[in-house]
Formats: sequence, structure tokens, C-alpha cells
Amino acid sequence: MGGSLWISQGATEALFRGRSFSTVLHLALLLQTLRVSAQYLGGPLDCQKTCVCASNIVSCSRINVTNVPINLPQYTAVLDLSFNNISRLRAEWTSIPLNRLHSLLLSHNGLNFLSLEAFANVKKLRYLDLSSNYIRQLDEFIFEPLEDLEVLLLYSNRISQIDRTAFSGLVSLQRLYLSYNQISRFPLELVKEWSRLDSLRLLDVSSNRIKALPLNELQALPAWIKNGLYFHNNPLPCSCEVHEVVARWYIKELSSAVDFRGSHTCVLPGHQKQKISILDLDKGYLNCSEVTAMDKKAFLEQFLVLDCDTRERNMEKRWALPGNIPVPPAYKIALMRPEDGSLRIGPLKAEDSGVYTCYATSESLNETVYVTVVVFNSTEIGGLENLKTAYTTLIGCLVSLVLVLFYLYLTPCHYACCPGQSLEKGDPRDSLHSSTVSITHAHLQTGQERSEGGGYDNKHGAFLLPKDQLEQNGRLNPIGEEDEKWCGDNRERRRSDAGSVSSVSSDTPMVV
Repeated sequence: MGGSLWISQGATEALFRGRSFSTVLHLALLLQTLRVSAQYLGGPLDCQKTCVCASNIVSCSRINVTNVPINLPQYTAVLDLSFNNISRLRAEWTSIPLNRLHSLLLSHNGLNFLSLEAFANVKKLRYLDLSSNYIRQLDEFIFEPLEDLEVLLLYSNRISQIDRTAFSGLVSLQRLYLSYNQISRFPLELVKEWSRLDSLRLLDVSSNRIKALPLNELQALPAWIKNGLYFHNNPLPCSCEVHEVVARWYIKELSSAVDFRGSHTCVLPGHQKQKISILDLDKGYLNCSEVTAMDKKAFLEQFLVLDCDTRERNMEKRWALPGNIPVPPAYKIALMRPEDGSLRIGPLKAEDSGVYTCYATSESLNETVYVTVVVFNSTEIGGLENLKTAYTTLIGCLVSLVLVLFYLYLTPCHYACCPGQSLEKGDPRDSLHSSTVSITHAHLQTGQERSEGGGYDNKHGAFLLPKDQLEQNGRLNPIGEEDEKWCGDNRERRRSDAGSVSSVSSDTPMVV
């Protein structure tokens, strides 16, 4: 009963009567093997009492079985085993390939084990429901045989570990539901350009334990991926970077941001771990800047590529120039690229500024994308030249300042007042009166050659007269006295005649 073999005590005695001990032992082991196999394989399919068989649909839901029934018809297309007690899905759960089976439902079973070969005989599955079970990890290449799988439901499990190759081979997968688990790492390999599943349209990792998101990588994704990327209700720390990502998605009217606006929350720093809406972070909590639609900016003579970033993939697109003027087919300044529907414009002129419009249509959606272009009335090279000139001027000023400081503080000092210097009498270069005007010895007339008016016939001035003929303010020293040194603490003062005054402060005219 209950899927195991039952043999009466009398039948067992009759079977073992007259047999040797070794024979009896072999028979006992065989019976135990049959019981275990029957327990793993389950009982035969009963479409009359326990299951419902409607053409190619087999429903054995809510019958409290612990194993998959055996002898399933090969024409089975839909197999419903939900709300049972099947805790382990082994490789031998079906002994024959079920090549017509496209939908397998195993939710609400307490399932905690998946064999690496569990799906070897059901390679044509397109819909697999493993939700609301006790699965804790997804091993490497576990879903690899399911090349035709389109929908995979794994929400409401206990998944905390996902091997990076667990979803390898799912080339047809369109929707993957991983919400309400214990996932702490965002599976970026599923959506980034070089490793993503090409057919994936929806990835739900909401209500997990993800505390960090690859924000730059997510922001760079095309809109048709971001439209189906759900990460709300995770314990993300509040930051202006998170606010910018969610706000831009909301402005773009992406379903993942608009449909769950109130569920996009973050945790404020502090002991209370208060949750607030991410879109409210610009209202005083972190004083984040308000996010607005991004404009394209360029200089004269440049080229720009305007993306028609739509929420659906492979839509039919057409562009209109500023003023809602359709792009002419042979218009060389604006050319639409057929591979992705983007518009290449240039070389740009100042009058090319304005709003460019992309109209995208498909069977299920019509979308309009606006791109604002701002062309600065200068070339980028001119702007760089102005910047280089400014830097050159600044560097020149700094060099000049360094040279002045070098001259003032690092030039060797030759004056008698300087430390380590001594002054010898009679050296005309060491006079304190450096501003004394001298008259050239070659042109200086003697007392006998002077005219009676006391002037000089030759009035050329120079600065190399011997010291014994010098005096301040251009006056000769009539008595030929030498200056005495006055330096530091010696306090020796120069003797001079009464009419001599400092050359710095005197207003007496210089007599030549």
C-alpha cells in the first residue's frame, strides 16, 4: 500500500520453506530493492480514481503522493503534480522520454532536491514551475538540457546560492522569476551584453536580500531589458546614485519602475533602519538633485548618434527632425541606421539644435521617444585651445613668482652686513652708499681746469669713480675722508661734512 510492495506473512513462509540460508538472503535483498524502487518510482498512473487525464493533459494535483506516478503516457503534454509531497526529483522519475511534454508543474511540494539529470528525459519543456518549495541552491548546468524552456518559476523558495552556470543553455528563456528567496548577489551575468540570455525579457529578483546593485551596468542596459528588470523590495542602502537610476527609469515610464513605484524602497543609515521610498530621496532626506530628462550636447562640426531606446525589442522606427519634419530618404545630414533604428546626424550646425522625435510601433505597443539636442556655437578644438591658453598663462605666472622668490631669498649676499662677510677699507665696492653718483676719472677736470663759475666743461656722468673722489648727491669729498663702516652692533657712523645728506631722502639736486 502507499506505493510499496505488500507481501503476506504466509506467502513469505511458503516462499522460504525448503530454501537454503543463502537463497533466502538473496530473496530478502531483492524484496527490499523492489520496495525502495517502488517508493522512488511511485505507483502506477490511475486516471480513474486519483488523477484526471484529459486528452494530453495529466493532472495529479492535491492527491498527497510522495513520488511521480509511473507509466505516464508518451503523448503527455501538460503534467500537473502541484500541491503534493514530492520532496526529491530524481533522474529516474520518468523511465521513458516524454518528448511532447511542454509544461511541468511541481509547485507547493516541499521539493528540496533536484538531480543533475532530472530533466534529461523532458528536453522539450517550455514551461517549468518549481515555485513555493524548499530549494536552497541551483547547481552548475542544472537546466542545461532545456534549450526550449521559455518560462522558469523559482519564486518563494529558499535559494541563497546560484552557480553562475546554472542557467547556461537556456537559449530560449524569456521570463525568469526569482523573487521571495534569500539571494544576496544580483545575477548580472544574465543581463549584461556579452553573457546575457538573448531572449530574456523579464528578470524578477525582487524581495530578496540584495544590498548592492551594479548601478552603472544597469543604467547602460537598453530600455527593452530595463523595462522587465524588477529589483524592488530589497534592503538597498539609500544613496543619490540609487535615486538617480530609479528616477530615470520612472521618467522613461519603464514598467519595472512605474508598476511598483511604492515598493522601490531603501534603508536610511542609522540604527533604526528606516525604510523610505527611493523616489522621495530628493525631498530632504539626502538632498539628492532632481533628475530630469538627459539632453544630447555637442559642438559645431561634430557627429551625434541618437538612440531610439524603446521598451520593446525589434520595433519599427522612423524619425522626425525639429519641427516634426520627417527625415527625407536622401538627407545626408541625418541618416537612420537600419540595424538598430538610431539616427546619425552631422556635421552639426548651430541651427541643428532642437527636439528629434522617434516614432516606434509594434503589434502590441506604440511608443514615442524624444531626444533634445543642444549644439554649442563653437568647435570643441577652439574650446580646448582657450583652455590651453589659460593654463599656459597660469603656469607662466607661477614660474615668474618662483623666479622672484629665488632672486630675493636665494641670491648670494655680498654686503658687509651679511653673515660671514668682512669689509676691507679702501674697497670702493663695499661702500654703504651704493647710490652715490660718480664721475668718470677720464673726464674729471682738476681744480686748475675748472672755470671760474665752478662748473665743469665736460658733464658726462658715470658710476665707476674711485671712492676717494665720491660723495653723496653728486658732491665731491673736498677733504678726501674715507667712509667708516657702520654695521650691526659696532654702531660706527660715517663722518661727513655738514652739507651731506642721505641720497635716499634728500631733495637737493645732483650737481654734475
